[in-house]
Amino acid sequence: MADFTALKPGATIGILGGGQLARMIALAAARIGLKCHVFAPEPDSCAFGVVRRATLAEYDDEAALARFAEEVDVITYEFENVPADTAAFLSSRKPVLPDPSVLATTQDRLTEKDFVTSLGIATAPYAGIASAAEILPAIRKIGLPAVLKTRRFGYDGKGQIKIGPKDDAARAWRSLGEAPCILEGFVQFTREVSIVAARSADGEVVSFDITENEHSDHILKVSRVPARVSASVGKEGRLIAQKIAEALNYVGTLAVELFVVGDGKDETLLVNEIAPRVHNSGHWTIDGATVSQFEQHVRAVAGWPLGKPLRRGRIEMINLIGTEIDDYSKWLGVPKAYLHNYGKPAARPGRKMGHVTKVLAEEPAAKDAKVAPKAKIKATPKTKAKPKGRGK
Repeated sequence: MADFTALKPGATIGILGGGQLARMIALAAARIGLKCHVFAPEPDSCAFGVVRRATLAEYDDEAALARFAEEVDVITYEFENVPADTAAFLSSRKPVLPDPSVLATTQDRLTEKDFVTSLGIATAPYAGIASAAEILPAIRKIGLPAVLKTRRFGYDGKGQIKIGPKDDAARAWRSLGEAPCILEGFVQFTREVSIVAARSADGEVVSFDITENEHSDHILKVSRVPARVSASVGKEGRLIAQKIAEALNYVGTLAVELFVVGDGKDETLLVNEIAPRVHNSGHWTIDGATVSQFEQHVRAVAGWPLGKPLRRGRIEMINLIGTEIDDYSKWLGVPKAYLHNYGKPAARPGRKMGHVTKVLAEEPAAKDAKVAPKAKIKATPKTKAKPKGRGK
């Protein structure tokens, strides 16, 4: 990485990707006196509308990338599938944060699972599949039902398929293009949660409250805080996020998606996925905390101190998907409801068009999000009744 010192107000952050996450990063940066320049190949990128400078070019256009690098002071990204060659090209010219080495770990589901388990953190059982000959051995190891996922380029339920005892596993693999895959055991969980955390360049890690998430058709629909988990599970989640951020030498905001398994004293967590970026389940922090996940990311990549987030109360975030955005006006008269319209030109089924944050009940400034002292993370959880299953 190129030499880097803390930015001054008026400096420019370059963002790879032009979707809603880039848009909200840019809005957070503007509030604290920093500019943003977005680089994206899609002409209708919704982040273009809120920044002073934008580059419309493909990620392999080295001439455009070189000009972009000259015009910014540090570079970050809103999505984890930045091409490796793009990240390498830019990092030789300007600091890229989080470091591109993080992408090598998180772009591949199998590599990511190996990384997480190497830290002594529990995940669902898994096995790699690179050829038809490896399908049956993987099934014998993992059992059925299970979820077959492509190792790369999957999100919001794309690139995966559930396999039951009566299903044709070879056919399922062919339906995914015979791409390298990972077979994951189907997790029996009581709820899905996530931890959003930020790590600064000097190693400080600050986490937001653990968030409970509900999905519809594999897409996040509702997030709520505080999550319905025990204090010990909340602590465990913060420790997991801290351990992952430190092991990656991460700078910026990241999210860890988790399954809650077991009941009562046996309740614990399994890591599902790492998102090396700001995350949909952290959108509530814009209106529901004293500092947002987006501002934390900007502070971290700018070399500034992180904020200490205090939750404003009981919060619910609702994604507006597809044509739900057409009913935006119904939210405008709802007390303590905050509408965010991403400004995308066309509503399509499954497309995230905006979100609403509702403050359901105000509380005294709750939980500053300092990470507790390190403790042992449970690596062999027990599962119990009232399960649901999801193959995210």
